[in-house]
Amino acid sequence: MKVFIVHAHPEPRSFNGALTARAVEALTREGHEVQVSDLYQMGFNPVSGRQNFTTVKDQDFYRQQAEEIYANENNGYAPDIIAELEKVDWCDAMIFQFPLWWFSMPAILKGWVDRVFAMGRTYGGGRWHDRGVFAGKRGMCSLTIGGPATIYSETGLNGDIRQILFPINHGILSFTGFAVVEPFLVHSPVRISAEDRAAHLNRYEQRVLWIMDAPTIRYPKLDDYDEKFQLKKP
Repeated sequence: MKVFIVHAHPEPRSFNGALTARAVEALTREGHEVQVSDLYQMGFNPVSGRQNFTTVKDQDFYRQQAEEIYANENNGYAPDIIAELEKVDWCDAMIFQFPLWWFSMPAILKGWVDRVFAMGRTYGGGRWHDRGVFAGKRGMCSLTIGGPATIYSETGLNGDIRQILFPINHGILSFTGFAVVEPFLVHSPVRISAEDRAAHLNRYEQRVLWIMDAPTIRYPKLDDYDEKFQLKKP
């Protein structure tokens, strides 16, 4: 099994860092292959623009999707984007490791998606969701959350965590073809005991080792929608 971890936390000694370190140790120990893009450590530039490309389609007016398609047709992606695309192509499973910041992923990880998941290369031409470029691969969010599980429940003040993660799980991972594994969540890691943190790490080890068999979120297939992308009536 080949696992690609996109890690987005600025502090190596954080619990996010501990989760990624445990995943790498466990996967390597069991004979699997793993690559990590530690975005902060890499100094990854999250700002999307002309620096994404070595080619130029229109020098007078910047349209990102048009430049992406042109770059795809003319081998015009910048080296840092090519390196990340090769990791996504290589893996069987991809993990986004991040802390929940302002009800979403950190800006550096969103910027990674903005730059790497380029039109013409990772989607487009009818290639989306169950017909997506990355169909057959698995994707998962692993994240820490500052508040307790109760506040992120259906009746909690902050709303259902499943809905908060919907733009990532459905709008990024599923959209590009990944089968979306149920997210791995750790609530309030700074407020729990050392024993509980150890238990979470052990639980995460089992999740990553069996990620190809872990439960997935079941989204409707494209054939379940009509021509206006409304779910067909039963």
